[in-house]
Amino acid sequence: MRIMPWRPESGVPLSNSTLRLHSQRIAVPTYDRSALQRGVVHIGAGNFHRAHQAVYFDDIARSGISNRWGVTGVSLQSSDVKDLLSAQDGLYTVVQRGHDRQVARIVGSIGSVHYAPDDGVAVHAALTDPQTRVVSLTITGNGYFVDPVTDEFDADHPDVRADLFASGGYVTAWGHLTEALDQRRRAGDAPFTVLCCDNIAGDTRPARTALVSFAALKDPALARWIARHVAFPSTMVDRITPQTSQSERHFIERTFGVADRCPVVTEPHRQWIIEDSFSNGRPPLEQVGAEFVADVGDHKLVKTRLLNGTHIALACLATLAGYRRTDDAMRDRVIFDYVEKLLREEIQPLLPPVPGMNTPAYRATLLDRLSNPRMSDQLSRLARRPTSKITSFILPSLREAIAQGRPHTLLMWAVAGWARYMRGHDLDGRRLPLEDSQAVPVSTWANLARTNLDPLLGHAMFDELRAVPGFAQRLGDMIAGIDERGVVRTLRDAMRSDERQLVTR
Repeated sequence: MRIMPWRPESGVPLSNSTLRLHSQRIAVPTYDRSALQRGVVHIGAGNFHRAHQAVYFDDIARSGISNRWGVTGVSLQSSDVKDLLSAQDGLYTVVQRGHDRQVARIVGSIGSVHYAPDDGVAVHAALTDPQTRVVSLTITGNGYFVDPVTDEFDADHPDVRADLFASGGYVTAWGHLTEALDQRRRAGDAPFTVLCCDNIAGDTRPARTALVSFAALKDPALARWIARHVAFPSTMVDRITPQTSQSERHFIERTFGVADRCPVVTEPHRQWIIEDSFSNGRPPLEQVGAEFVADVGDHKLVKTRLLNGTHIALACLATLAGYRRTDDAMRDRVIFDYVEKLLREEIQPLLPPVPGMNTPAYRATLLDRLSNPRMSDQLSRLARRPTSKITSFILPSLREAIAQGRPHTLLMWAVAGWARYMRGHDLDGRRLPLEDSQAVPVSTWANLARTNLDPLLGHAMFDELRAVPGFAQRLGDMIAGIDERGVVRTLRDAMRSDERQLVTR
């Protein structure tokens, strides 16, 4: 996020002192923010956290249920969020945009934000404070340093190695958490719960693996204590939250009168399913719309396969088709039909029934959300970490469909779109940003795949699939089809061919 200078138009800057004025036009916190205890430390205080978890905690405070669950934000990568929110006393605006209406509110649950490289002492103090009962995370999959295929922690990663020899100036979340838990253990204080909110594959395993593995490198006895006493509840989070543009900041200022330098624009839909397993008490989130369950596994499976799988398939294919935003892509009837059939015919039939969850209705909701013109998301954002996402959200469905003899052509097109995207340029030769930790080898292999798929299929993600008869030939033909005829024409012809085959069976 780049800090923009404030240029007054019609809005009033946001701060504690201006809340009463803003309350005439927008919903504001009605609770005493100075009395809000900091029960939560959140690492990764970006847009998604501020549109999702922080809003739930704001709801708890507004409802008067409890004043024990205020949030201390921590940023590992950039000081921008800390600088922006600190200038506004931690306050910011959330605008919910549906197809036909939009509403706004000011959120006050975040008391302070620290930039860890500069504020290490403050971060450590927050993590070791006995009032802190939960540490939540939105650090994206790359921040776990856990291989999604082997489930092994990368102890040789430069950031991990730097933290092993650091004394307070940690780079990773795991360095900060290990040091804080060590102090809490020595002081006889209860550990905090580590609540992963990243929707990465493996339920609680990546967070547990990362923290226990890192701690073991420092102190095996501490690692055993963490494994025994720290809870890592699995979660499923869902709310589409794009980056906020400067034009949206101006819109919020003109429409709601708030000169907010870090607002968040999101959709009305939100969901938070949490495994009921906590180390030291849990927030009453069930009273403000979240759901505690014994096992999040099936909820998470449905969400990640349907939404996250569709996101990466759409991002790669629609970008290659020349689109830049989700709603523009979904207005293309061919792409809409592809997404709808992918969800209905190839992914959903593989999913287990989930008590209390209407999966067909959820599928229909996804189509509506992706098509919402007021909540258009950047395809480039959805295309971040494409190799990890294809591995986690598409290939499991593809492997299961092949094993069960079910239709899987559209899943294969998602893989073909990813392989073509990973060349790093679109069909007109324009450069594509490859925000992917595996970009260097995979991009090389993807470019070689025009004549030889073997290096690409040698990746561990294809261990089971490369032996499937005809898989390599079929994937190569699909990639060539995208190159020769473009995405839209190729998908249209492929779906028509599938329909003809169904009719003749």
